[in-house]
Amino acid sequence: MVVGSNEGPAAWSDVLSYGTDLIDPVVPRTAYSHASLRELWPMVSHGVLYLSRCTQYPWSRDVGTAFPQSAGGYRVRRESDRTLIGVAATVEEAYELIAAHLPDNCGPAVVGTTDDL
Repeated sequence: MVVGSNEGPAAWSDVLSYGTDLIDPVVPRTAYSHASLRELWPMVSHGVLYLSRCTQYPWSRDVGTAFPQSAGGYRVRRESDRTLIGVAATVEEAYELIAAHLPDNCGPAVVGTTDDL
């Protein structure tokens, strides 16, 4: 079953409302601007936005993640196979990379764990 009409939007609403104490608000807003990323399950940890193809732990790790760099820009990695997707100068470029490198048949997040994908 894919994310219901209330679950996905509610999760995004929460993440989009986070203040700078949790994440730079431009990051989730930029990810949300991509329709393909908006279908995924968002979560924040240590100032980083993670996107999953499922709504429960263990979350999928096959969607790229933009890690901010101290010198500026973002390193975009896919944790499932530790692939460096690329390095981006801006948050917009980082999420363009993530959207362009989604797993095959990536669609709306599935209610459940990676076992349900």
